[in-house]
Amino acid sequence: MPAISGKQYIDRINAMQPNVWIHGKKVEGNISSHPAFSGVMKSQAALYDMQVNPALKDLMTYASPKTGERVGTSFMQPLTKEDLEKRRLATWHWANATAGMMGRSPDYMNTALMGFASAADVLRGKERAFADNLRLFYEKAREEDLSFTHTYVNPQVNRSGCYAEKEDNIVAARIVDETDDGIVIQGARLLATQGGITDEMIVYSTGGKMFDDTYAFAFSVPSNAEGLTFICRESFSYDSSTFNHPLGSRFEEMDAIVVFNRVTVPWDRVFFYHNLEAANQIFLNSSYTPLVLHQVVSRQVVKTEFVLGVAQLMVDMIEISRYQHVQEKMSEIIIGLESIRALLLASEWEAKQDRWGTMAPNVQPLYVAINTYPRLYPRLMEILQLLGASGLVSIPTEADFSSAIQEDVEHYLQGAAKGGKERVKLFRLAWDMCMSAFGTRQTLYERFFFGDPVRLAGDLYWGYDRKECKRKVEEFLNMKKENETS
Repeated sequence: MPAISGKQYIDRINAMQPNVWIHGKKVEGNISSHPAFSGVMKSQAALYDMQVNPALKDLMTYASPKTGERVGTSFMQPLTKEDLEKRRLATWHWANATAGMMGRSPDYMNTALMGFASAADVLRGKERAFADNLRLFYEKAREEDLSFTHTYVNPQVNRSGCYAEKEDNIVAARIVDETDDGIVIQGARLLATQGGITDEMIVYSTGGKMFDDTYAFAFSVPSNAEGLTFICRESFSYDSSTFNHPLGSRFEEMDAIVVFNRVTVPWDRVFFYHNLEAANQIFLNSSYTPLVLHQVVSRQVVKTEFVLGVAQLMVDMIEISRYQHVQEKMSEIIIGLESIRALLLASEWEAKQDRWGTMAPNVQPLYVAINTYPRLYPRLMEILQLLGASGLVSIPTEADFSSAIQEDVEHYLQGAAKGGKERVKLFRLAWDMCMSAFGTRQTLYERFFFGDPVRLAGDLYWGYDRKECKRKVEEFLNMKKENETS
């Protein structure tokens, strides 16, 4: 099967009938019709439609190395710098359609799976690890254009260093049994964004300092697997009107707690289990991290461009461009945008093939980017608030502009050169970006997209090669003047 269309995506998810709960009720019928999911599923379907658009075929797809049919570019293992550029341009194209607001658009997890599978031989020969399962599952995902959510975070029960769960009080998802059919998982995981509206869910351990190998596993299960439940938070898609909630109505991805009630994972879907070494080595000895960061930072560039566009339109709308403090704030956005873009392009320019033949971007500029963005994005949202001020709460709804008070709101909320409805429409967009429930969730999302910012800084510190910098300083310290004798 080649790359799918939007209709195929929606039909496939509707047919699965996953066990999804929201507002205390189970979702019945087609999930694409439910108000909490309809907007994002339509937006996601539009992304898939780009793959089957003849004008975009060369960008959004490539020839499958297995069948020759056109499959999604986001599954492509880059072998050259040109391949990396194509992947970035495809990510930009999808991100432009979502204003960069969909952090779990299909290319994110497609990239993650490709990164793992490209280095599947890391698992070969290791106990309770199945390199061929990982590679074959990646091929299945690529050829069938499967969509994915994922989960790897344990519930926040007790984050103290000495906490350990008891056998009779399982909270964090763990292996509780092995059968002829597969491993059995019991417990919960956070935080499956788009949980219940994808074909599959990839579950993996992040490695690091784990001491119990019952938590060291990686596998994929269908979203409708028996015993699997998605418990959703409150929906931030409060209104289907794209005037009132221009972002939330379209791109509310939903986050879910995932509960495993003795879910059996078939053996052919298990990549490794009960293996602490594999949990660490799959990250350390693959190009998963640089490839995923390349996708993430590509999206963040587009998102920052959108922020800049909104900010400039606000400045123009109320004519405040001549104020120096406004110029300073706008320049701050520009500096952030160009810094992130430069780091992304530097990672491509300095890309090298890894031991598996994958053209991997240089991870260090990308690490700098993801250490920068959790601090940059909240500041960008603050700047929008400072620019908009009271205008961000003087935002009547679409209904007001077709009511008996239409003339009043049109007159008293006009901009410098545009009418009240156009001004409110823009300011509602800014509000939905920086102040609404959807917008503040986006800020939290970017703060912790790749984990704790303090830990990320530590990873950058320990991973950055400073040997040459130290050598130059030591050489300088030992330098003698030309007229100085030994």
